Amino acid sequence: MNNPQRGRRVNRPDNISVFYPEAETTLLAYLIEVLSPKSRTEIKSLLAHQQVMLNGTPTRQFDEPLAPGDEVVVNFSRPFATLNHPMINLMYEDEHIVVISKESGLLSEPVGARSREKSAQKIVDEYLYASDGRTHAYTVHRLDQFTSGILIFAKNPAVQRKLREAWSTYIVERRYMAIVEGTPRDPEGEISSYLVENKNMVVYSTRDPEKGKLAVTRYHVIKSSRGYSQVDLQILTGRKNQIRVHLSDIKCPIAGDRKYGAKTNPKGRLMLHNYLLQFIHPVTRENLKFELPLPKIFNI
Repeated sequence: MNNPQRGRRVNRPDNISVFYPEAETTLLAYLIEVLSPKSRTEIKSLLAHQQVMLNGTPTRQFDEPLAPGDEVVVNFSRPFATLNHPMINLMYEDEHIVVISKESGLLSEPVGARSREKSAQKIVDEYLYASDGRTHAYTVHRLDQFTSGILIFAKNPAVQRKLREAWSTYIVERRYMAIVEGTPRDPEGEISSYLVENKNMVVYSTRDPEKGKLAVTRYHVIKSSRGYSQVDLQILTGRKNQIRVHLSDIKCPIAGDRKYGAKTNPKGRLMLHNYLLQFIHPVTRENLKFELPLPKIFNI
């Protein structure tokens, strides 16, 4: 489900100026020079209201060092939009896509009766719309609500469609870390099955290709301690609840995952973290790789 509110906000046109320093200096000193006859107080006000951007990032720091090759952008009309949310971190943005990391507990996108609940898609959508009054966030893929990790959003339906229709072609690698109950019988292996979802929204494995969609997960046990194991996982397909089902199938459910058989919840969350996402940019064809550190609670 992805249905951002379309339309253009009524705004006065942005009055933007771009500057390129030719010598080493500091931001405030440079702005006083190039924005003359504006007063020091007026320029400090622009900084305080986040109307100055240095090399693509809004800043309030008057003593930021500048060097030749830096880009300083001043918006005299309004502040530059920033993505500030305790459960989201902006990792990458260009004119086509946005890449973020989300914390455990945040929905990837609005779902059914919970459509009013905050989601990563809604938060990114509000940020993009505040930037220019017309751009929206379009969902490309999802993470379970209680899985932390990396998400891509498209900035227009054409890019969304391109990624969704050939997702496996664009994805180079997706890796997760999980803390599971027990220890897998084999220290590494590949789990393959066809996944089906029942009317209670529980996904399960079948060997019948006529009933489900093929899902393949590779795993490697990093270490085991006190009844738990840290397991590195690579998914070769992107099915709903794939990792959760496959680890349950080998009798090592993810800690905190009572839906798929876990008996314990030692850290108060689903212990699954998407720490690496590598993909080919759908427009520029760049090979982009994003990695996140392992949450401290995953150390066993």
